[in-house]
Amino acid sequence: MMQDTTVYNENIKNVLTNINKVMIGKEDVARLSMVALLAQGHVLLEDVPGVGKTMLVRTLAKSLDCDFRRIQFTPDLLPSDVTGISIYNPKELEFEFRGGPIMGNIVLADEINRTSPKTQSALLEGMEEKSVTVDGNTVPLAQPFFVMATQNPIEYEGTYPLPEAQLDRFILKLKMGYPSYDNELKMLERTSVDHPIEQIKAVMNREQLVEVQEAVKGVYIDQNVQKYIINLVTATREHPSVYLGVSPRGSIALMRAAKALAFVYSRDYVLPDDVKYLAPFVLSHRVILSSEAKYEGMTSEDVISSVIQNTYVPIRKDFN
Repeated sequence: MMQDTTVYNENIKNVLTNINKVMIGKEDVARLSMVALLAQGHVLLEDVPGVGKTMLVRTLAKSLDCDFRRIQFTPDLLPSDVTGISIYNPKELEFEFRGGPIMGNIVLADEINRTSPKTQSALLEGMEEKSVTVDGNTVPLAQPFFVMATQNPIEYEGTYPLPEAQLDRFILKLKMGYPSYDNELKMLERTSVDHPIEQIKAVMNREQLVEVQEAVKGVYIDQNVQKYIINLVTATREHPSVYLGVSPRGSIALMRAAKALAFVYSRDYVLPDDVKYLAPFVLSHRVILSSEAKYEGMTSEDVISSVIQNTYVPIRKDFN
């Protein structure tokens, strides 16, 4: 650990304060986005346009003094529009690689379900491998690297829903929702002259962020909490309404997210309540329901809620 964790904790609080100045009433979304970033994962935001998804990512990038890139996904977007392309330089008599928008530190992949699966895969390769392949060459991505992808609800026309194997690449799936009446009124008041994002200053730099991500790995998680994670995941595989349960990647994602949440709360150990709180956001998009369950109107969120309610949560006596 490079610095005293109190310095890191203060930096994290300052980043969250910045986000909450811009995103009124979205404290949970801000905290969960920070959790995904510190866990070196990525976020899928599923919501209707205009609820502030872009503002959230821009504020995060500005607070961290990171290179922000935006990819607007459209049906005609090509993989090379995401990753970049090699262009021949006649002076040097060789090809030069010109990186695409995926080469940023914090990338907003807007409306990812508007483009073809081939182009989606170009982004998802970078998310998983932290590198992209261009003309047979592997190009490493900048660090830190964080993707927040947005998608419209799948009932909208002209969309390509992400396959389950690709959904599994996102550590969290979030929904922002519309603001409350009072929060929307505050929003109008704050933006009547200037937008609050114009006043945001960087409170952490890239190097510090990378150090915090490494520090998060050192957060202690007791074996009983690990067993609780496994019990939750196993319950999804055995649930009668589930065709395909959560994979081992989901178990690892839940553990990483729980460590990051503990760090955000200035703790160096994970509580069972951290896991319980995060389970719906980490696991819901990783289960495939049976056709009967879909016919009955059940959702993956319903399944995870049932699993959480019926899985024993470790208590103090279990840790003696």
